[in-house]
Amino acid sequence: MLFWGASSHLATPGETTDCYIRNEEVRGSTPLGSTRDFLGLPPTVAALALETLAAPGFLSYPEHRADAGARCRRASPKSCSAPYARRPARERLCFPCPFPPSRRRSGAASRALSFLVMSAAIAVSHPVLAQDRSPWSVRSALGAPEPLKVSGSFRTRYEAIDGQVRPGFEPESDLVSLRTTLFAEYDFGAVRLGGELYDSRAFGAGALTPVSTGEVNTTELVQAYVAVDLDEPFGPGTRATVQAGRFMLNLGSRRLVAADDYRNTTNGYTGLRADLSLPSGIRTTLVYTMPQTRLPDDLPSLRDNGGRVDRATEDVVLWGGVVSKADVFAGATVEASYFRFDERDAPGRPTRDRALDTVSVRLIRDPRPGAVDYEVEVIRQTGSVSAGPGPAAARLDVSAGFVHAEAGVSLDSAWSPRLSAEFDYASGDDGDPAFGRFDTLFGMRRAELAPSGLYNAVGRANILTPGLRIEGSPNARVDLFLAGRLLWLASDADSFSTTGVRDAAGRSGDFAGRQIDGRVRWWIMPAALRLELAGVWLSKADFLKAAPNAPRTGDSRYLSLNLTALF
Repeated sequence: MLFWGASSHLATPGETTDCYIRNEEVRGSTPLGSTRDFLGLPPTVAALALETLAAPGFLSYPEHRADAGARCRRASPKSCSAPYARRPARERLCFPCPFPPSRRRSGAASRALSFLVMSAAIAVSHPVLAQDRSPWSVRSALGAPEPLKVSGSFRTRYEAIDGQVRPGFEPESDLVSLRTTLFAEYDFGAVRLGGELYDSRAFGAGALTPVSTGEVNTTELVQAYVAVDLDEPFGPGTRATVQAGRFMLNLGSRRLVAADDYRNTTNGYTGLRADLSLPSGIRTTLVYTMPQTRLPDDLPSLRDNGGRVDRATEDVVLWGGVVSKADVFAGATVEASYFRFDERDAPGRPTRDRALDTVSVRLIRDPRPGAVDYEVEVIRQTGSVSAGPGPAAARLDVSAGFVHAEAGVSLDSAWSPRLSAEFDYASGDDGDPAFGRFDTLFGMRRAELAPSGLYNAVGRANILTPGLRIEGSPNARVDLFLAGRLLWLASDADSFSTTGVRDAAGRSGDFAGRQIDGRVRWWIMPAALRLELAGVWLSKADFLKAAPNAPRTGDSRYLSLNLTALF
């Protein structure tokens, strides 16, 4: 049974309570069950997670979320069945609601404190983590044979934003997201069978909280594949792999095709993949896929964590490949890629009928202690797109581009600090006959630009941004970075990046603001439990203050707390 919601402190006789359980699971007074059933976590970790999620203010109360269609029953503890009432406190879902309906959620501070209390308790108090031994794993617990790989993860995230920059949403939002994954693969020798289940949920969303399929995609088999490994198919030293089914992709720089890890959900693809490596250092990957459309995608279902099987059809197709050659000169790798993306309308799902050809060339030298590293990637995008989703919309030619350039130096010291200068440019649409807004397809953003989630303001579209970054690792358990960027619009008549803020007349200037982005990650237990703290400050400049639809919310401040357990 999956945990679905909770509120406040534990009930005592005579108090009014909320028993909040998913609609189809309500059976008068259905118990949550043993903490062993809590998302498949080890019992000790599950107990602490459940106890903290039940802390005052950690989650929104269901009667304050009528917009999500959630079912909430108010009753006294006596209405719970006798077996349920006798359960240990942390195994029940009957809690009093201390807040009036006008207070849909408590403050960010109490939630963050609850999250940190859980992290500290797990790190310090639990015997499983205090002992100096290998971490618990589902593979060892199952006694899996050598050919069977089994692993999983559970991530709890609390994020909050003040001064939302995107129009149409509430000025302040916070959200609790849970993501559970379970991966299994059996190696028969030359043939491998694998699959991976993702369960991504979000709690505490209000009517104007920015929640999408980037946060919610419940109980989805993102991967289900068969792979064939071939030794020396084209002579000595060659290797090849052919994969068919559902799988995730991370290709090249990941700026065009990626399985986003920071986002609560990921990208899945259904189709064929072939990989070839040659002894000369040439590596090639070819794909023909139908990207999976995450479902459901309507707001009521998303806020209620509804579930439907994702769809992959020939209405959306991505194919192409990447080829690279290592050590071309001075330790640098040269890479080139081509991707064709086609989409067309489906019943009840109009699109802009994108037909895009995207070509990229990349030169990269990886960081090394005491050495200079660099990366340059140039992407050219052509094709056609409809002016709108309507069937009679005019077709427009596409002429867009993207450039990334960076140079850095890694110091040979205890912290292994790396200093780098970065520059990113993604074209925007300036109203010319050709459509000029760059489309990043299925690329990631967190590794370079900014977090997604509630922030989700800076991506590879209509942006010109230089920046400086410092990153390091004080020890084997801690890594951190701090980055600062200046943000301009590439076209002052197009919407700025992924904010949706636009001045079609181009009279609000082209300077959007200054962004500071930072992150610290700490392995509480190496390879088993990691805590992450991230934050962004966006100081808005003329454009984000003066554009006609720019929210008058002041500077944007974003906080994200993440606890990830690997098992």
